[in-house]
Amino acid sequence: MTTATDTTDRFHDIRPLLDSEVPETIERLVTNEGFRRAVEPIMKPLSWEQFSELMKGCNSKYDFQARLVYPLMKQLIDKTTAGLSGSGWDNIEEEKSYLFISNHRDIVLDAALFNILLFDKELQTTEIAIGDNLLIHPWIADLVRLNKSFIVKRGVSVRQMLEVSKQLSRYIHHTVTRRQQSVWIAQREGRAKDSDDKTQESLLKMFTLYDNANPLEALQQLRVVPLSISYEYDPCDYLKAKEFQLKRDQPDYKKTQADDIENMATGITGYKGRVSFRLGKCINDALGSIPPETGRNEVLRHAASLIDNEIYRNYTFFPINYVAYDRMTGSRAFAHEYTEDDRARFDEYLQQQVDKVDLPGKDNDFLRNKIIEMYANTVKNHLEARL
Repeated sequence: MTTATDTTDRFHDIRPLLDSEVPETIERLVTNEGFRRAVEPIMKPLSWEQFSELMKGCNSKYDFQARLVYPLMKQLIDKTTAGLSGSGWDNIEEEKSYLFISNHRDIVLDAALFNILLFDKELQTTEIAIGDNLLIHPWIADLVRLNKSFIVKRGVSVRQMLEVSKQLSRYIHHTVTRRQQSVWIAQREGRAKDSDDKTQESLLKMFTLYDNANPLEALQQLRVVPLSISYEYDPCDYLKAKEFQLKRDQPDYKKTQADDIENMATGITGYKGRVSFRLGKCINDALGSIPPETGRNEVLRHAASLIDNEIYRNYTFFPINYVAYDRMTGSRAFAHEYTEDDRARFDEYLQQQVDKVDLPGKDNDFLRNKIIEMYANTVKNHLEARL
């Protein structure tokens, strides 16, 4: 196990809080008006005074997760889903730590819901990778580091990027192998807006930077476990479709901080239907079949393919996915998986989501097709992974 000094000195600018830093951080949070405005709508039936006292009673990250995050998340799950399930637990061992790599649907909830499932299984929650582009206010940085998040620096120059990536690589390796603490990270920077999930080789390259000369061994030491996340409904689907049209019509379009906030709020509060998390198999056995002399780029390509295929094989599908696939391909390949009522509900849902898009020059057909792709591409990739 690492010492507090070791963690503080080497990774102080990116790591989660140490437990010794929790009380002072909570004092900062409960006196921050921005934090209060963000939290008050979701903390009911507690009053702000009751919530603040609960916060002040937390002396560790575990206290914070157990006393505040867990009950609030359970409340959110009850309000915004038709049930949260997890499976594939036999693919991990309780006494081991892992690097969980998942597809990325929701900015906030992908990791948060996974940690709730771990909590329910009485397993240690993960540390969570979060991009510094989402730390829009200082109180958000305090909050996520209190909730076991570490920071991925993205707003740095090209010259600084290599050193920043090496530091992150060393931190993840140190956390998984020395501190025996599991880590969650998305398979790519940003969400796959069309649900065509692909692991970025540059991400895997970052993992190996702490031991450049031995990329295969570096990946194996992290015990990578692919994780498949399936939401029946994506509350942000219409916002993602809107972004596709904006990028089509304005090639230099860039999302703003306000857009990120809207996506986060919509994803958290919107209805998600059934939500499923399924753990795949650790890729170490498959990596073991790669000859030791294989070049680095080939190792990374192969590892990315292993992760992708494991994620594709372990998706959970709902009628909406099968209807969308048949609609996208113009086929009736999965007509046995849904009813006419399911088709009618899908059309009604599509129209409802497209109607939410507020754009000058709104292209209804384009938006509709983009949302169809979001629900169909998982089926397409699943079929290809089975070939």
